[in-house]
Amino acid sequence: MPVTTDIVASYRRPAQVMRRLLSAGTREDRALAMLMAGCVLAFISQLPRLSREAHLTGEELNPMLGGALFAWLFIAPLMFYLIAALSHLVARLFKGKGDWFGARLALFWAFLAASPLMLLNGLTAGFVGPGAALTLVGFVWFVAFMVIWLVSLKVAETDGPA
Repeated sequence: MPVTTDIVASYRRPAQVMRRLLSAGTREDRALAMLMAGCVLAFISQLPRLSREAHLTGEELNPMLGGALFAWLFIAPLMFYLIAALSHLVARLFKGKGDWFGARLALFWAFLAASPLMLLNGLTAGFVGPGAALTLVGFVWFVAFMVIWLVSLKVAETDGPA
């Protein structure tokens, strides 16, 4: 199924989408591709905000873009792997029977699935700026990300390795 269709389906039936992703077997290449796509979209979502910030403060935009690019494409993936490992260890404390891959896939997929709202958050930050609208969109993104992640993690840890 196309990724875009799975993203839309994740907002209605995240457990079903996660089961389908897990049924493809242990595919580290797909998991890494999901993570990197999510990180690229996160970087893109920062562009309007950074542009606004550079314009308002008079700073040069290019160093800001370089820092964001480095953070999202090199540092963030390492942090996501660490968070996925910690989430698997926590799930083990609660009798989770999944594997490391399932925990990674759950987190990486949730991040990619919530990316449309992340892009909306970036547009809101760039065009509207700080305020109630940005807070609301950020909250909606966070809730969507957490719900998809926790439901996906539950599926990965209760169904066990495929």
